[in-house]
Amino acid sequence: MNAVPIRSGDDVVRVRQLVRTAAAENGLSLVDQTKLVTAASELARNTLVHGGGGTATVEVVKSPIGRPGVKLSFNDEGPGIADIDLALTDGWTSGSGLGLGLSGARRLVDEFELNSKPGAGTSVVVVKWSR
Repeated sequence: MNAVPIRSGDDVVRVRQLVRTAAAENGLSLVDQTKLVTAASELARNTLVHGGGGTATVEVVKSPIGRPGVKLSFNDEGPGIADIDLALTDGWTSGSGLGLGLSGARRLVDEFELNSKPGAGTSVVVVKWSR
C-alpha cells in the first residue's frame, strides 16, 4: 500500500503514475488501466482543488474468489460536499469544470463509495478488478 500526499499538481501526476504501475502489475487490461488512471486523476484533482489537499492511497486487493484488483482511497479535510446526489449528477459543477469529475470517475470503476459531511471533509474509495 502506498500513501501519497496531495498538495500540488505534481502530486496528482505522482498518483497517476502509482496507479498505472499497480494496475499493470496486477493484471488489468490496458483499457482498464486507462479507466482507473483517468478516475484517479479526476479524484486526485478534486482532492487538491475542492478539498484543499489530502492523501491518496493505492492498494492491491483480491476479491473473495481471488481476482486481483486495485483499490484507491482519496481523503481530504476540506469543506465537504453538501449534496452528494447533486455532486454525482452529470453536468453539475461547483466550479468552472465540465461537471464530469465525480460522476465520470464513478462510471470508470467497478466499485465507488463516497462519504462526505459539510465542514468535515470527503472520502472516496474506488476499486477496479481485473477481468
